[in-house]
Amino acid sequence: MGEGRWRRFAGTWWRSIAVWAVSTVTMLVLAGILPDFQLQSDNGDSATRIAVTAALGAGAFGILSALVWPLLVRALLLVPALVLGLVFFFLNGGLLLFALALVPDGRGEANPETAVVVAAVMSAVASATGGALAVRDDDAYRRRLYRLADRRRRRGSAGAGPSTPGTVFLQLDGVGHDVLRDAVDQGVMPTVGAWLGAGTHRLTPWRTDWSSQTGASQLGILHGSNYDVPAFRWYEKDTREIQVSNRPTSAAELQRRAIEHTGDGGLLTLDGASRGNLFSGGAEQVALVLSVAARRGKENRSRAGYFAYFSDPANAVRTALSFVAEVGREIGQSTRARLTRQRPRVGRGGLYPFIRAFATVVERDVVVAAVIGDMLAGRSAVYADLVAYDEVAHHSGPVSRDAEKVLARLDRSLALIAKVAEHAPRPYRIVVLSDHGQSPGETFRARYGLGLQDLVRAGCGLPVPRRARRTHSGAEARAAVRAALRRPVEEGDEKHRPASRRSEPIVLASGNLGLVSFPDVPHRMSKEEIDARHPALLTTLANHPGIGFLLVRSEEHGAVVLGARGAEIPLADLDERPGPLADFGAHAADAVRRTDSFPHTADIMVNSWYDSAEGEVLAFEEQIGSHGGLGGAQGHPFLLAPEVFSPPVAKGTELVGAQQVHHVLRRWLREGSGPQVPLDKSRHEPAPDASFTAATVTPQDNSA
Repeated sequence: MGEGRWRRFAGTWWRSIAVWAVSTVTMLVLAGILPDFQLQSDNGDSATRIAVTAALGAGAFGILSALVWPLLVRALLLVPALVLGLVFFFLNGGLLLFALALVPDGRGEANPETAVVVAAVMSAVASATGGALAVRDDDAYRRRLYRLADRRRRRGSAGAGPSTPGTVFLQLDGVGHDVLRDAVDQGVMPTVGAWLGAGTHRLTPWRTDWSSQTGASQLGILHGSNYDVPAFRWYEKDTREIQVSNRPTSAAELQRRAIEHTGDGGLLTLDGASRGNLFSGGAEQVALVLSVAARRGKENRSRAGYFAYFSDPANAVRTALSFVAEVGREIGQSTRARLTRQRPRVGRGGLYPFIRAFATVVERDVVVAAVIGDMLAGRSAVYADLVAYDEVAHHSGPVSRDAEKVLARLDRSLALIAKVAEHAPRPYRIVVLSDHGQSPGETFRARYGLGLQDLVRAGCGLPVPRRARRTHSGAEARAAVRAALRRPVEEGDEKHRPASRRSEPIVLASGNLGLVSFPDVPHRMSKEEIDARHPALLTTLANHPGIGFLLVRSEEHGAVVLGARGAEIPLADLDERPGPLADFGAHAADAVRRTDSFPHTADIMVNSWYDSAEGEVLAFEEQIGSHGGLGGAQGHPFLLAPEVFSPPVAKGTELVGAQQVHHVLRRWLREGSGPQVPLDKSRHEPAPDASFTAATVTPQDNSA
């Protein structure tokens, strides 16, 4: 045995013995505190005998945890993930009871409920001790990564890993370009700051489509097409169904349409892995991917990432304790916001603390662990979504202290992944990007006392309920929780097939973007038809101070944008006369034209008011940090990539749309000799949208 291997062997055993000793002491302390937990016979024993019993019990418990726990987790893989987290403590208690039964002469004894408490405390103490020793040991963590990588290589029956670099794409959901820049300047994200300071990475802003939300952006990034995705949720007249981007069945359908539209499987088709995403990107290796969550049977591996993470009992304890701490943190932060009368503010009670904890702890830990496993396995391309910031920013605000703390924890995850890259069997290039930003502002309902649906009903002359139901947040974390629980991802009044009266409009919200559809008319209604049926509706909406502009189809002028005081501008004239779009930026007209070309664009598209000075919008959902429409930071995400890649766009050119980001990422994969996406343009290039102009396509994008 070489000196280096001997040192690694000795270090591992030294830490194991130390953890065993601490577990023994913990067991002795608990036996002295808990009346239903004993380590001696009924006639009493000497202190030495009690210590030996504790040592035997702690050793048996440690061995059983290491050997039996992974098998238990694999057997329970069919159990919903959150249920697995809840039964963890009871399983651990059962292991302790079995370990005590192995102690000679029956000296170890505990009631079942006491065993659960003892097992949880011992696992937590053992995990903390092991972590502390690893930090104090000069290269313990580094040696562990080497050992894991060696183990992966031996299982793969290959010698050295590929010499060509792999690529890891990490999506920080909802983090806008300016938010990232400010976090770096304030020292909140030192890992990203070090990359930019050293000049190893290049930060590039990009601009979303009108639908600035994960469903449209991630579909475009991973599959090269987000054509006919007008919003986060929309009604389709031909199928009489509501599509919701974070519903598993809808995600699967959107992915199918994108593949049909482009002709290829996606960015990750060859040797790729998709982790925590709405869509698979064509990857063979998937975990926590919503578009496959609706499948039944062995082919559904969407929850496999939970086994990979929870098979280590130390991980299970650490995540469980962090989950509880995060729930307490959210309750404390929301209580403080309520007591200080913080404005704007939305309700954060009910199940929200648990949903937030799932997004910021469980989902993050499992996805990061899956990415690390992919890197140690030497996969060529990995794309993972971390939704923690997006979930917190929706309810606390995109520039709040709560959201800032989440950014700091995400930065530590980036540092961990970068550290693993140093020990992977092949070199890795880490690309960090976001799918959209978030724009602050109070809700439409909070400012005006009624929601968009109430306003539409009033304009139609329909009765408005005194207490209308609120539109719930459509954050990705809620879908992840429902998928983990194997519950349908339907939200309140969003039925798969709406049961409203045929004469009543269907009103849906996607952040500060609203959609109004009349289900009894099979085609997209014209302005003239709407005016004939509801003469006051368009005027009521266009002149409301909380509405920025409307998009409708006119029989006389084609598609037109409507604004206050009778403004009516055809799309063809928006460049010369932006009218209501003036405050939304120079490229707003292109985004509106593109959405107008979609087959499933709503009869009336409604974008909220936007304060260009403050960057604020009015969300039609219960969110004080929102995205989904035009206005402010929500439409300005970022792309952070190593300098070794070619520039994403030509100098002086703006990167526009998720589809163009897809072309850039494909080009970078080819530059690193990664997965080769087929280049037969007659079959595999995305079909151009009718409204997609040559000015938005850069030379680099064409070459992709």
